[in-house]
Amino acid sequence: MTDVHSFQYRALDAEGTAQTGNIDAASEQAAVRQLQARGWLVLDVEAGSQRLTRTRLVMNGAALVSFTQQLGTLLSAGQPLERSLDILVRQTHEPRIRALIERIREQVKAGKPFSQALEEEGGQFSTLYISMVRAGEAGGALEDTLSQLSDYLERSQMLRGEVINALIYPAFLIVGVLGSLALLLAYVVPQFVPIFRDLGVPIPLITQVILAMGEFLGAWGLVLSGVIVAVLWSVAIGLRNPARRQRHDRWLLGLKIIGPLVQRIEAARLARTLGTLLSNGVALLQALQVVRQVCSNRALVAQVEQASEWVKSGGTLASAFGQQPLLPELAIQMIEVGEQSGELDRMLLKVAQVFDVEAKRGIDRMLAALVPTLTVVMAVMVAVIMLAIMLPLMSLTSNI
Repeated sequence: MTDVHSFQYRALDAEGTAQTGNIDAASEQAAVRQLQARGWLVLDVEAGSQRLTRTRLVMNGAALVSFTQQLGTLLSAGQPLERSLDILVRQTHEPRIRALIERIREQVKAGKPFSQALEEEGGQFSTLYISMVRAGEAGGALEDTLSQLSDYLERSQMLRGEVINALIYPAFLIVGVLGSLALLLAYVVPQFVPIFRDLGVPIPLITQVILAMGEFLGAWGLVLSGVIVAVLWSVAIGLRNPARRQRHDRWLLGLKIIGPLVQRIEAARLARTLGTLLSNGVALLQALQVVRQVCSNRALVAQVEQASEWVKSGGTLASAFGQQPLLPELAIQMIEVGEQSGELDRMLLKVAQVFDVEAKRGIDRMLAALVPTLTVVMAVMVAVIMLAIMLPLMSLTSNI
Protein backbone atom coordinates (compact mmCIF):
# COMPACT_ATOMS: atom_id res chain seq x y z
CA MET A 1 0.00 0.00 0.00
CA THR A 2 1.41 3.41 -0.98
CA ASP A 3 2.25 5.72 1.92
CA VAL A 4 0.27 8.95 1.96
CA HIS A 5 2.13 12.11 2.94
CA SER A 6 1.01 15.62 3.73
CA PHE A 7 2.35 18.48 1.59
CA GLN A 8 2.14 22.20 2.28
CA TYR A 9 1.40 24.29 -0.79
CA ARG A 10 1.09 27.85 -2.07
CA ALA A 11 -0.92 28.46 -5.21
CA LEU A 12 -3.13 30.92 -7.08
CA ASP A 13 -6.71 30.00 -7.96
CA ALA A 14 -8.53 30.90 -11.18
CA GLU A 15 -9.40 34.34 -9.77
CA GLY A 16 -5.80 35.06 -8.80
CA THR A 17 -6.43 34.64 -5.07
CA ALA A 18 -3.58 33.17 -3.02
CA GLN A 19 -4.36 29.74 -1.60
CA THR A 20 -2.33 27.95 1.08
CA GLY A 21 -2.86 24.75 3.01
CA ASN A 22 -2.07 21.05 3.19
CA ILE A 23 -2.86 18.30 0.72
CA ASP A 24 -2.43 14.53 0.96
CA ALA A 25 -0.72 12.67 -1.86
CA ALA A 26 1.63 9.78 -2.48
CA SER A 27 4.34 12.07 -3.84
CA GLU A 28 5.13 15.71 -4.52
CA GLN A 29 4.30 15.25 -8.21
CA ALA A 30 0.93 13.75 -7.30
CA ALA A 31 0.22 16.73 -5.04
CA VAL A 32 1.05 19.13 -7.89
CA ARG A 33 -1.27 17.23 -10.24
CA GLN A 34 -4.13 17.42 -7.71
CA LEU A 35 -3.69 21.17 -7.36
CA GLN A 36 -3.46 21.69 -11.14
CA ALA A 37 -6.64 19.64 -11.56
CA ARG A 38 -8.43 22.38 -9.62
CA GLY A 39 -7.24 24.91 -12.19
CA TRP A 40 -4.71 26.45 -9.80
CA LEU A 41 -1.24 27.78 -10.56
CA VAL A 42 1.14 25.99 -8.20
CA LEU A 43 3.78 28.27 -6.66
CA ASP A 44 5.37 25.97 -4.11
CA VAL A 45 4.93 22.48 -2.68
CA GLU A 46 6.88 21.28 0.35
CA ALA A 47 6.83 17.90 2.04
CA GLY A 48 5.26 18.02 5.49
CA SER A 49 4.66 15.42 8.16
CA GLN A 50 3.13 12.06 7.40
CA ARG A 51 -0.57 11.41 7.74
CA LEU A 52 -0.10 9.46 10.97
CA THR A 53 0.87 12.65 12.76
CA ARG A 54 -2.70 13.95 12.67
CA THR A 55 -3.61 12.53 16.05
CA ARG A 56 -3.75 15.91 17.79
CA LEU A 57 -7.19 17.47 17.55
CA VAL A 58 -7.32 20.45 15.21
CA MET A 59 -10.79 21.71 16.18
CA ASN A 60 -11.64 22.56 19.75
CA GLY A 61 -15.21 22.48 21.00
CA ALA A 62 -16.13 26.00 19.88
CA ALA A 63 -14.58 25.54 16.42
CA LEU A 64 -16.42 22.25 15.91
CA VAL A 65 -19.74 23.85 16.89
CA SER A 66 -19.09 26.72 14.45
CA PHE A 67 -18.14 24.35 11.62
CA THR A 68 -21.24 22.21 12.17
CA GLN A 69 -23.60 25.20 12.37
CA GLN A 70 -22.21 26.86 9.26
CA LEU A 71 -22.23 23.68 7.21
CA GLY A 72 -25.80 22.89 8.28
CA THR A 73 -26.91 26.42 7.37
CA LEU A 74 -25.32 26.23 3.91
CA LEU A 75 -26.91 22.84 3.21
CA SER A 76 -30.31 24.14 4.40
CA ALA A 77 -29.92 27.03 1.96
CA GLY A 78 -29.74 24.54 -0.91
CA GLN A 79 -25.98 24.51 -1.44
CA PRO A 80 -24.43 21.17 -2.44
CA LEU A 81 -22.08 19.58 0.09
CA GLU A 82 -18.94 20.11 -1.99
CA ARG A 83 -19.83 23.76 -2.62
CA SER A 84 -20.60 24.27 1.09
CA LEU A 85 -17.23 22.86 2.10
CA ASP A 86 -15.53 25.07 -0.49
CA ILE A 87 -17.21 28.15 1.01
CA LEU A 88 -16.04 27.11 4.49
CA VAL A 89 -12.48 26.67 3.18
CA ARG A 90 -12.50 30.18 1.76
CA GLN A 91 -13.82 31.86 4.90
CA THR A 92 -11.68 29.92 7.41
CA HIS A 93 -8.52 31.80 8.39
CA GLU A 94 -6.96 29.37 10.88
CA PRO A 95 -4.47 27.34 8.78
CA ARG A 96 -4.89 23.96 10.48
CA ILE A 97 -8.69 24.08 10.42
CA ARG A 98 -8.64 25.27 6.83
CA ALA A 99 -6.37 22.39 5.84
CA LEU A 100 -8.66 19.91 7.62
CA ILE A 101 -11.79 21.15 5.84
CA GLU A 102 -9.92 21.15 2.56
CA ARG A 103 -8.91 17.51 2.98
CA ILE A 104 -12.53 16.62 3.71
CA ARG A 105 -13.67 18.54 0.63
CA GLU A 106 -11.20 16.68 -1.57
CA GLN A 107 -12.42 13.34 -0.21
CA VAL A 108 -16.04 14.31 -0.96
CA LYS A 109 -15.03 15.59 -4.38
CA ALA A 110 -13.46 12.19 -5.07
CA GLY A 111 -16.85 10.55 -4.49
CA LYS A 112 -16.56 9.40 -0.89
CA PRO A 113 -19.49 9.86 1.52
CA PHE A 114 -19.12 12.75 3.96
CA SER A 115 -19.14 10.38 6.94
CA GLN A 116 -16.29 8.35 5.45
CA ALA A 117 -14.28 11.50 4.79
CA LEU A 118 -14.70 12.47 8.44
CA GLU A 119 -13.79 8.97 9.61
CA GLU A 120 -10.56 8.99 7.62
CA GLU A 121 -9.32 12.04 9.52
CA GLY A 122 -7.90 9.79 12.23
CA GLY A 123 -9.88 10.72 15.34
CA GLN A 124 -10.50 14.38 14.53
CA PHE A 125 -14.24 13.69 14.79
CA SER A 126 -15.86 11.61 17.51
CA THR A 127 -17.72 8.36 16.94
CA LEU A 128 -20.92 10.18 17.95
CA TYR A 129 -20.36 12.84 15.30
CA ILE A 130 -19.63 10.31 12.54
CA SER A 131 -22.54 8.06 13.52
CA MET A 132 -25.03 10.92 13.35
CA VAL A 133 -23.67 12.14 10.02
CA ARG A 134 -23.89 8.61 8.61
CA ALA A 135 -27.49 8.33 9.81
CA GLY A 136 -28.31 11.71 8.30
CA GLU A 137 -26.84 10.66 4.95
CA ALA A 138 -28.83 7.41 4.99
CA GLY A 139 -32.06 9.28 5.74
CA GLY A 140 -31.41 12.04 3.20
CA ALA A 141 -31.61 14.74 5.87
CA LEU A 142 -27.99 15.69 6.49
CA GLU A 143 -28.81 19.37 7.04
CA ASP A 144 -31.33 18.54 9.78
CA THR A 145 -28.85 16.16 11.38
CA LEU A 146 -26.13 18.81 11.41
CA SER A 147 -28.55 21.27 12.99
CA GLN A 148 -29.38 18.84 15.78
CA LEU A 149 -25.72 17.93 16.12
CA SER A 150 -24.71 21.57 16.52
CA ASP A 151 -27.40 22.02 19.19
CA TYR A 152 -26.09 18.93 20.99
CA LEU A 153 -22.48 20.13 20.85
CA GLU A 154 -23.45 23.64 21.95
CA ARG A 155 -25.42 22.38 24.96
CA SER A 156 -22.58 20.05 25.95
CA GLN A 157 -20.09 22.90 25.68
CA MET A 158 -22.38 25.15 27.69
CA LEU A 159 -22.78 22.64 30.52
CA ARG A 160 -19.05 21.94 30.60
CA GLY A 161 -18.30 25.66 30.62
CA GLU A 162 -20.77 26.29 33.45
CA VAL A 163 -19.17 23.56 35.57
CA ILE A 164 -15.65 24.88 34.93
CA ASN A 165 -16.61 28.51 35.55
CA ALA A 166 -18.44 27.55 38.73
CA LEU A 167 -15.38 25.76 40.10
CA ILE A 168 -12.80 28.44 39.29
CA TYR A 169 -13.55 30.72 42.26
CA PRO A 170 -13.72 27.92 44.88
CA ALA A 171 -10.46 26.50 43.53
CA PHE A 172 -8.71 29.85 43.90
CA LEU A 173 -10.25 30.27 47.34
CA ILE A 174 -9.03 26.86 48.50
CA VAL A 175 -5.53 27.56 47.19
CA GLY A 176 -5.59 30.94 48.93
CA VAL A 177 -6.73 29.44 52.23
CA LEU A 178 -4.14 26.65 52.19
CA GLY A 179 -1.40 29.00 51.02
CA SER A 180 -2.15 31.56 53.72
CA LEU A 181 -2.23 28.96 56.47
CA ALA A 182 0.98 27.35 55.23
CA LEU A 183 2.68 30.77 55.15
CA LEU A 184 1.55 31.59 58.69
CA LEU A 185 2.56 28.24 60.12
CA ALA A 186 5.81 27.74 58.22
CA TYR A 187 7.27 31.27 58.30
CA VAL A 188 5.41 33.58 60.68
CA VAL A 189 4.84 31.32 63.70
CA PRO A 190 8.46 30.03 63.94
CA GLN A 191 9.64 33.64 64.39
CA PHE A 192 7.96 33.70 67.81
CA VAL A 193 9.58 30.49 69.12
CA PRO A 194 12.87 32.12 70.30
CA ILE A 195 10.95 35.10 71.65
CA PHE A 196 8.78 32.96 73.91
CA ARG A 197 11.79 30.95 75.07
CA ASP A 198 13.73 34.10 76.01
CA LEU A 199 10.79 35.61 77.86
CA GLY A 200 10.33 32.53 80.04
CA VAL A 201 6.57 32.98 80.26
CA PRO A 202 4.23 29.95 80.60
CA ILE A 203 3.08 28.80 77.16
CA PRO A 204 -0.55 27.62 76.87
CA LEU A 205 -1.30 24.24 75.26
CA ILE A 206 -2.88 25.79 72.17
CA THR A 207 0.26 27.87 71.64
CA GLN A 208 2.47 24.80 72.06
CA VAL A 209 0.44 22.93 69.42
CA ILE A 210 0.58 25.82 66.94
CA LEU A 211 4.32 26.33 67.54
CA ALA A 212 4.95 22.60 67.03
CA MET A 213 2.99 22.66 63.78
CA GLY A 214 4.91 25.72 62.63
CA GLU A 215 8.28 24.15 63.42
CA PHE A 216 7.28 20.92 61.69
CA LEU A 217 6.16 22.72 58.51
CA GLY A 218 9.24 24.91 58.56
CA ALA A 219 11.54 21.89 58.81
CA TRP A 220 9.61 19.32 56.77
CA GLY A 221 7.33 21.41 54.57
CA LEU A 222 9.08 20.58 51.30
CA VAL A 223 9.25 16.90 52.21
CA LEU A 224 5.55 16.91 53.09
CA SER A 225 4.72 18.59 49.78
CA GLY A 226 6.71 15.94 47.95
CA VAL A 227 4.88 13.18 49.82
CA ILE A 228 1.49 14.71 48.94
CA VAL A 229 2.46 14.98 45.26
CA ALA A 230 3.71 11.37 45.30
CA VAL A 231 0.47 10.14 46.87
CA LEU A 232 -1.66 12.02 44.34
CA TRP A 233 0.50 10.70 41.51
CA SER A 234 0.20 7.12 42.77
CA VAL A 235 -3.58 7.50 43.06
CA ALA A 236 -3.74 8.82 39.48
CA ILE A 237 -1.61 5.88 38.28
CA GLY A 238 -3.78 3.45 40.24
CA LEU A 239 -6.96 4.81 38.62
CA ARG A 240 -5.60 3.77 35.22
CA ASN A 241 -6.49 0.23 36.22
CA PRO A 242 -10.00 -0.32 34.73
CA ALA A 243 -11.37 -2.33 37.66
CA ARG A 244 -10.04 0.12 40.25
CA ARG A 245 -11.32 3.10 38.25
CA GLN A 246 -14.75 1.49 38.02
CA ARG A 247 -14.89 0.95 41.79
CA HIS A 248 -13.77 4.56 42.37
CA ASP A 249 -16.40 5.97 40.01
CA ARG A 250 -19.12 3.85 41.62
CA TRP A 251 -18.02 5.14 45.03
CA LEU A 252 -18.12 8.69 43.68
CA LEU A 253 -21.74 8.26 42.59
CA GLY A 254 -22.64 7.07 46.10
CA LEU A 255 -21.29 10.10 47.97
CA LYS A 256 -23.84 12.13 49.91
CA ILE A 257 -23.32 15.58 48.41
CA ILE A 258 -21.16 15.15 45.30
CA GLY A 259 -22.81 11.90 44.19
CA PRO A 260 -26.26 13.28 43.27
CA LEU A 261 -24.65 16.16 41.37
CA VAL A 262 -22.43 13.79 39.38
CA GLN A 263 -25.47 11.59 38.72
CA ARG A 264 -27.41 14.54 37.26
CA ILE A 265 -24.51 15.62 35.04
CA GLU A 266 -23.94 12.07 33.74
CA ALA A 267 -27.68 11.48 33.28
CA ALA A 268 -27.98 14.66 31.20
CA ARG A 269 -25.00 13.70 29.02
CA LEU A 270 -26.17 10.11 28.52
CA ALA A 271 -29.80 11.03 27.80
CA ARG A 272 -28.89 13.84 25.40
CA THR A 273 -26.46 11.64 23.46
CA LEU A 274 -28.79 8.65 23.24
CA GLY A 275 -31.85 10.77 22.46
CA THR A 276 -30.06 12.71 19.72
CA LEU A 277 -28.80 9.51 18.10
CA LEU A 278 -32.22 7.81 18.21
CA SER A 279 -34.00 10.88 16.84
CA ASN A 280 -31.65 10.77 13.83
CA GLY A 281 -32.44 7.15 13.01
CA VAL A 282 -29.50 5.38 14.68
CA ALA A 283 -30.49 1.94 15.96
CA LEU A 284 -30.68 1.55 19.74
CA LEU A 285 -27.89 -1.03 20.03
CA GLN A 286 -25.57 1.02 17.84
CA ALA A 287 -26.48 4.17 19.80
CA LEU A 288 -25.62 2.44 23.08
CA GLN A 289 -22.19 1.58 21.71
CA VAL A 290 -21.63 5.25 20.93
CA VAL A 291 -22.90 6.32 24.36
CA ARG A 292 -20.27 4.10 25.99
CA GLN A 293 -17.57 6.34 24.53
CA VAL A 294 -19.28 9.53 25.72
CA CYS A 295 -19.73 8.63 29.40
CA SER A 296 -16.82 9.68 31.58
CA ASN A 297 -17.89 7.62 34.62
CA ARG A 298 -16.51 4.08 34.24
CA ALA A 299 -19.19 2.53 36.46
CA LEU A 300 -21.85 4.01 34.18
CA VAL A 301 -19.93 2.79 31.11
CA ALA A 302 -20.09 -0.75 32.52
CA GLN A 303 -23.82 -0.37 33.11
CA VAL A 304 -24.35 0.82 29.53
CA GLU A 305 -22.51 -2.29 28.32
CA GLN A 306 -24.79 -4.46 30.47
CA ALA A 307 -27.83 -2.56 29.19
CA SER A 308 -26.74 -3.25 25.62
CA GLU A 309 -26.59 -6.98 26.32
CA TRP A 310 -29.91 -6.81 28.16
CA VAL A 311 -31.64 -5.05 25.25
CA LYS A 312 -30.05 -7.49 22.80
CA SER A 313 -31.66 -10.38 24.68
CA GLY A 314 -35.10 -8.72 24.51
CA GLY A 315 -35.24 -6.67 27.71
CA THR A 316 -36.18 -3.01 28.03
CA LEU A 317 -33.74 -0.16 28.52
CA ALA A 318 -35.46 1.02 31.72
CA SER A 319 -35.24 -2.41 33.34
CA ALA A 320 -31.58 -2.67 32.35
CA PHE A 321 -30.72 0.63 34.04
CA GLY A 322 -32.96 -0.21 36.99
CA GLN A 323 -31.14 -3.42 37.96
CA GLN A 324 -28.29 -1.54 39.65
CA PRO A 325 -29.52 2.05 39.60
CA LEU A 326 -26.67 4.49 39.04
CA LEU A 327 -28.89 7.06 37.34
CA PRO A 328 -31.49 9.12 39.24
CA GLU A 329 -34.80 7.33 39.74
CA LEU A 330 -36.66 10.05 37.81
CA ALA A 331 -34.49 9.39 34.74
CA ILE A 332 -35.24 5.66 34.82
CA GLN A 333 -38.98 6.30 35.19
CA MET A 334 -39.00 8.74 32.27
CA ILE A 335 -37.10 6.25 30.10
CA GLU A 336 -39.71 3.62 30.95
CA VAL A 337 -42.53 6.00 29.99
CA GLY A 338 -40.75 6.77 26.73
CA GLU A 339 -40.42 3.08 25.86
CA GLN A 340 -44.08 2.39 26.65
CA SER A 341 -45.28 5.33 24.57
CA GLY A 342 -42.93 4.62 21.66
CA GLU A 343 -41.30 8.04 22.00
CA LEU A 344 -38.04 7.07 23.68
CA ASP A 345 -35.96 9.61 21.74
CA ARG A 346 -38.20 12.54 22.69
CA MET A 347 -38.36 11.44 26.33
CA LEU A 348 -34.58 11.07 26.53
CA LEU A 349 -34.13 14.63 25.27
CA LYS A 350 -36.65 15.73 27.90
CA VAL A 351 -34.60 13.89 30.54
CA ALA A 352 -31.51 15.79 29.36
CA GLN A 353 -33.31 19.12 29.70
CA VAL A 354 -34.58 18.28 33.19
CA PHE A 355 -31.20 17.20 34.51
CA ASP A 356 -29.35 20.06 32.83
CA VAL A 357 -31.47 22.37 34.97
CA GLU A 358 -31.03 20.14 38.04
CA ALA A 359 -27.26 20.02 37.58
CA LYS A 360 -27.06 23.82 37.23
CA ARG A 361 -29.19 24.23 40.33
CA GLY A 362 -27.05 21.73 42.26
CA ILE A 363 -23.85 23.54 41.30
CA ASP A 364 -25.31 26.87 42.39
CA ARG A 365 -26.39 25.40 45.72
CA MET A 366 -23.01 23.82 46.33
CA LEU A 367 -21.21 27.09 45.59
CA ALA A 368 -23.65 29.03 47.77
CA ALA A 369 -22.63 26.81 50.70
CA LEU A 370 -18.97 26.22 49.80
CA VAL A 371 -17.72 29.79 49.45
CA PRO A 372 -18.99 31.08 52.82
CA THR A 373 -17.86 27.85 54.51
CA LEU A 374 -14.32 28.21 53.20
CA THR A 375 -14.27 31.87 54.24
CA VAL A 376 -15.41 31.03 57.78
CA VAL A 377 -12.91 28.16 58.05
CA MET A 378 -10.06 30.43 57.00
CA ALA A 379 -11.14 33.17 59.42
CA VAL A 380 -11.42 30.70 62.32
CA MET A 381 -8.03 29.13 61.64
CA VAL A 382 -6.32 32.50 61.32
CA ALA A 383 -8.01 33.60 64.54
CA VAL A 384 -6.78 30.45 66.33
CA ILE A 385 -3.21 31.07 65.15
CA MET A 386 -3.33 34.71 66.21
CA LEU A 387 -4.83 33.75 69.59
CA ALA A 388 -2.06 31.19 70.13
CA ILE A 389 0.53 33.90 69.51
CA MET A 390 -1.18 36.59 71.59
CA LEU A 391 -1.89 34.50 74.72
CA PRO A 392 1.75 34.34 75.93
CA LEU A 393 2.20 38.03 75.19
CA MET A 394 -0.95 38.85 77.17
CA SER A 395 0.32 36.67 80.03
CA LEU A 396 3.62 38.59 80.01
CA THR A 397 1.78 41.91 80.06
CA SER A 398 -0.36 40.88 83.04
CA ASN A 399 2.77 39.88 85.03
CA ILE A 400 4.47 43.25 84.56
